[in-house]
Amino acid sequence: MAIFALPDSANILPMPLLEVRNLTKIFPLGESIFGGGAKGEVRAVDDVSFDIHSGETLGLVGESGSGKSTLGRLALRLIEPTSGSIRFDGRDLQAANHGEMRRLRRDMQIIFQDPFGSLDPRMSVEDIIAEPLIIHKETGAPPSSRSLRQGGTRLRVAELLRAVGLDESILPRFPHEFSGGQRQRIGIARALALRPKFIVADEPVSALDVSVGAQIVNLLAQLQREFGLTYLFISHSMPVVRYLATRIAVMYRGKLVEVGTTGQITTAPRHDYTRSLLEATPEVAV
Repeated sequence: MAIFALPDSANILPMPLLEVRNLTKIFPLGESIFGGGAKGEVRAVDDVSFDIHSGETLGLVGESGSGKSTLGRLALRLIEPTSGSIRFDGRDLQAANHGEMRRLRRDMQIIFQDPFGSLDPRMSVEDIIAEPLIIHKETGAPPSSRSLRQGGTRLRVAELLRAVGLDESILPRFPHEFSGGQRQRIGIARALALRPKFIVADEPVSALDVSVGAQIVNLLAQLQREFGLTYLFISHSMPVVRYLATRIAVMYRGKLVEVGTTGQITTAPRHDYTRSLLEATPEVAV
């Protein structure tokens, strides 16, 4: 299947922060009941190449099962690719050892789709947000209230809560006490804790109602301006991607079928699948 690549915007910096080339991820299916090994395989990501530049948002859009979330996890090396290459900030992620990846992870974070399942119910808000700070300081201390008081960590956690529109009075409370939108804000604060350069936002509003989701999208846009963040924003919703993204990549059955600026994709799509996505959302239909 051919990919229709459209020229990048002239004001995007030429050096990518993230470079993905010919990335493939194959998952074997279960063993056959008659023996003889696996039944087959699923090419969840199939020979995908793209760049993301500092300060931009690349919106990755496609239907459920198209490989979007797998691609996001591959980009962070949370799962290993079958083949292909990933470079982040000029560094080859596949060649990075454990110590190098640990350092790189300060600059690469993820916001998960499920605000209910992505927060440990046994940890307080303070502990959840402080955990990456403690881990990457390599103190060896558990995320306890004593460790949080050391080195100004608690002050940093309070600052992060304010940045996402929450009050520091919630620090001792637990995830079950909050709504979905509030939990997602806590997850965003956790992702910001290490001052990352790059965040994969994996369907961050799909589990929320429309009005709360809009608030979260606006928050992400505000945080991008304030902190100079770069996003890979994954969604099945073309209107949401259109609002937030600098460029859009359309994924279908494991392949990128079209990449271009938001204006180009939403006003002059070249692939039939892209047109079908736009026609399914009247506010952006061509």
